[in-house]
Amino acid sequence: MANVSRPQGFVPLRHITGSPWNGQVQAFLVDSGDATAMFIGDAVKIAGAAGVAGQIVAGMNTEGMATITRCASGTAEQLMVGVVVGFLPDPTNLILKHRAASTNRIAFVVTDPSVIFEIQEDGVTSNLVAADVGNNISFSLTAGSTVTGISGMQVISAAKNTTATLPCKIVGLTARVDNAFGLASTDKAKVEVLLNTGVYLPNVAGG
Repeated sequence: MANVSRPQGFVPLRHITGSPWNGQVQAFLVDSGDATAMFIGDAVKIAGAAGVAGQIVAGMNTEGMATITRCASGTAEQLMVGVVVGFLPDPTNLILKHRAASTNRIAFVVTDPSVIFEIQEDGVTSNLVAADVGNNISFSLTAGSTVTGISGMQVISAAKNTTATLPCKIVGLTARVDNAFGLASTDKAKVEVLLNTGVYLPNVAGG
């Protein structure tokens, strides 16, 4: 059976201990000076600033709240902080599911480095195979959908290696009947990964 191609960025599954992801997140400010849209499932990094005194966004006081931005590189992000799983509603557009460019928004981010995420491979050039489990891999920066609000990020199938600075580590194949390694190039497998680089993580070589 062919794999279903449905990019969703990074989707939290469980902790490396086997316990379910507990839903814990941290709130971050995405500042209106950021001209890049952000989507649920996007990997994000620290932007190097914080909310100022008296700044209220969607009813939340952002003074001292760290700012984030969508990852600008899928190859080596040393300031990566985690994955967006939601936003506070935009009071000016309550049906908006993503964070529109150049708007203030509060994003909820999974920052726990022990969380395993599911993400689809892009299947470009070559597909992932069982022997790739344990290797590190980079991800694409494809923009998400402004209709669904869901990320378009995928891991780059041809960009797996033992390189310690690659941002994700392949933990395994997501186990279900509609998912398999090594099919046709259009059959994009969903794999489970840990974040391998970022502000809360060391860089660990794959292999």
